[in-house]
Amino acid sequence: MTDRLSAQVEFLKSADKLKSVDRANALLDQSRAENAAEHSWQLALWALAMQPLAGDDVDIDRVIRMLLLHDLVEIIVGDHPIHLETDWLAVERAEQAAAAELFGLLPDDQSQAFLSLWQEFEADKSADARFAKILDRCQPMFQVLCAPEPRPDHIDVVRDNLNGGRAAYLETDFPDAFRLARSMLENTSGQDTPFSRRLPFLAESDKLKSVSRASRLLSGERFENSAEHSWHIMLFAWVLSEHADPVVSIDRVLKMLLLHDIVEIDAGDHPIHGQVDHAAQEAEEQAAATRLFGMLPPEQNQRFFSLWQEFEAAETPDACFAKAIDRFQTPVGNLETGGGSWVDYNVTFAQIESRVGKPISRGAPKLWSWLRPQLDRYFSETLAE
Repeated sequence: MTDRLSAQVEFLKSADKLKSVDRANALLDQSRAENAAEHSWQLALWALAMQPLAGDDVDIDRVIRMLLLHDLVEIIVGDHPIHLETDWLAVERAEQAAAAELFGLLPDDQSQAFLSLWQEFEADKSADARFAKILDRCQPMFQVLCAPEPRPDHIDVVRDNLNGGRAAYLETDFPDAFRLARSMLENTSGQDTPFSRRLPFLAESDKLKSVSRASRLLSGERFENSAEHSWHIMLFAWVLSEHADPVVSIDRVLKMLLLHDIVEIDAGDHPIHGQVDHAAQEAEEQAAATRLFGMLPPEQNQRFFSLWQEFEAAETPDACFAKAIDRFQTPVGNLETGGGSWVDYNVTFAQIESRVGKPISRGAPKLWSWLRPQLDRYFSETLAE
């Protein structure tokens, strides 16, 4: 079991590199290029928000998992913007090889399952893959169209994409999105539709990509942001799901982790080892949840808010495992980077046991049994220096 868990963690550490793969798109505020990890998180959020618009034959939980995986190959092959002249057959071969290499880091059973799901997305033939691809066509376009001051060349790409490009088929397959994109390009008012009612929330969610956390990327190049963190711990929860209590629903856990930090758009990040007024933080986050989820139609507002509250309360088996995963990811990263945020905040082993060990032990005791000896070794060596 130790070797199996170690292999799973190695895969998850490799996945951190996706946070350094820039895409052609920019954030809504045009401050920088979007990266593939935060794009994957936002696409998963699109899937959850747009679930009522999917066909009855679509399993949204499988769609979310596809979107978590779909761009991992870019760690090796990079991003290929659709508007540039490209040898797409060569890209396809390179991506197939990259998928085999990356998923090959996992134990054999998981390697095959993840590879098959990625291949299903690429083939774009099943109902789940078709809906996932539709969202992957929509999100980049509306990221441009919802920007306060989009770049003219990005607008040109959207227009070409709709006029005979990859998104042209949306006119028949996802017409509300196609018509709204047309209206926004022409600066005319679009119809009120189930799609348009969800777009303001999804556009607002882009701001999570600009919320910095105390932890760094494993490369050390910069601090992680809360959107890419949310993507990464969803992947952690999925890969490590066998270490949860059998009663835990991993699909509910993934949804909790998808939503758990969105309140930081208003409330900011509060490092667990920092000095925090917890009562004030709780009030800020409750107000943020009310505002942000209130942008959704009433039924989804209630459902998303309820999932977020369940995670915060950490009383159900699903929430306990989600909390355990949220606490597990950062120590794995800090061990890889020579201490990371522990050095910044002068963290002691006793603080780790209290703030990290307890929630992990409660929700995923096998993970704490694997992690604790490494923490013992790190803090013993640090004290000896």
